[in-house]
Amino acid sequence: MAVFANRRLWIAVLAALALAFPLLVTNSYYLHMMTISFIWMIAVYGLNLFAGYTGYLSLAHAGFFAIGAYALGILTVKAGVPFWLAFVLACLFTTLLGAVIGLVALRTKEHFFAIYTLCVGYIIYLIIDKWDSLTGGVRGFIGIPAPADIGPLSFQTPVAQYYLVLCFLVAVIFTMYRLVYSLTGRTYIAIRNSEELALTLGISTMKNKLASFVLSVFFTSLAGALYASFIRFLGPDIAYVSVMFDFLTYLLVGGIGTLAGPVVGTLLITFLSQQLQFLQDYRMLIFGPVLTLLIIFYPHGIAGGVIRLKAKREEARRLDPEANRVAAELAVSSQGRGERHAEEG
Repeated sequence: MAVFANRRLWIAVLAALALAFPLLVTNSYYLHMMTISFIWMIAVYGLNLFAGYTGYLSLAHAGFFAIGAYALGILTVKAGVPFWLAFVLACLFTTLLGAVIGLVALRTKEHFFAIYTLCVGYIIYLIIDKWDSLTGGVRGFIGIPAPADIGPLSFQTPVAQYYLVLCFLVAVIFTMYRLVYSLTGRTYIAIRNSEELALTLGISTMKNKLASFVLSVFFTSLAGALYASFIRFLGPDIAYVSVMFDFLTYLLVGGIGTLAGPVVGTLLITFLSQQLQFLQDYRMLIFGPVLTLLIIFYPHGIAGGVIRLKAKREEARRLDPEANRVAAELAVSSQGRGERHAEEG
């Protein structure tokens, strides 16, 4: 009960800080970076759902992120579709495409699945880069509108866009929480732990893996659409392999298969990246060894390591009274034997 109350306290503090951030920090650059971090978090939650809870590593999610972003741009700029309708259609189109790709990709397993999705992600990058008439190619895609007003709510200012992205992030986290602690989430975890055992229990692994993959693509496409509406300029680099490995870095550092991992990893790496900007291309000389050491000594990431440390403490606290009881019984038993020996003597 105390752990649950402590968790609720931390959530309340973090929520209050997120709401008060634009009031506490007046620098527009930091506000911009925090909004971008929220968008990355949504994408990483999508990756975490499939890789962390279902156990399959998809390397195509940067491509789905880019499709969501470009679909919004094309629908609003070239087709003239109203913003929010285009937003919904962009997410649905990317999700449908993810379902088609998932039907094929999920026939493979383990590293074959990762290699297949890596190839799919690179093909998406090449299509965006070479299809000049549709995507603008290397010149980029410009003129994407900011989020349209909803009644009296306007999203034309950076602060309003910050709160809009924050609302989407909270909705994604809430969805993930309800999913992970539901029967569906337990099914995903069972598949991750042992797909063969899940099959023997009567679980339809293909159907559940596809559902997890499609939902993870939806989250990632949602992040891509938000990115397009916030940055309002797109280039093919957002679909490149380096973006995919940025997502993986955020997830591994924060803690794969944890609810707090995407938040912790994204904030930490984004903050460190900004502090190390003066090193430019040499930043990876620092990130590389640090990430390697983290994976060796903290394979479950920062959030995962904290969770396991708490679990060990709780277990030790639970076993402590039991150990004291056994020790007391042994002491009483030894004392009784000593008294009997004294009487016999």
